[in-house]
Amino acid sequence: QVQLVESGGGSVQADGSLRLSCVASGTTKRLCMVWFRQAPGKEREGVANLFTGGGNIHYAASMKGRFTISEDNANKTVYLQMNSLKPDDTAMYYCAAHEYAYCFLEPSMVQYWGQGTQVTVSS
Repeated sequence: QVQLVESGGGSVQADGSLRLSCVASGTTKRLCMVWFRQAPGKEREGVANLFTGGGNIHYAASMKGRFTISEDNANKTVYLQMNSLKPDDTAMYYCAAHEYAYCFLEPSMVQYWGQGTQVTVSS
């Protein structure tokens, strides 16, 4: 059973930066690791994804430019660097994973979820 543990959320002022981390355990398989976020009253939306071990980095169109997904495969950790944060980025951020051959940004394709980490951006 894959387990995902996020960290790095917090409160920051607009234009600030945060780096979220997600540590995966419980498998040696290649995973599609995905960052999602969900703001109050809104649907969960995909932010970015990648395959562990390299390749296939993809961003949701609205996230390009300010967010960067990366990994430290040796330590089974995936990161989400968030720069120039805006109040609209306030949300619960979730790390997720699935084992399919293709890497999806859809919540419906997720097999494993982390518990989430809160990001709050103040103006």
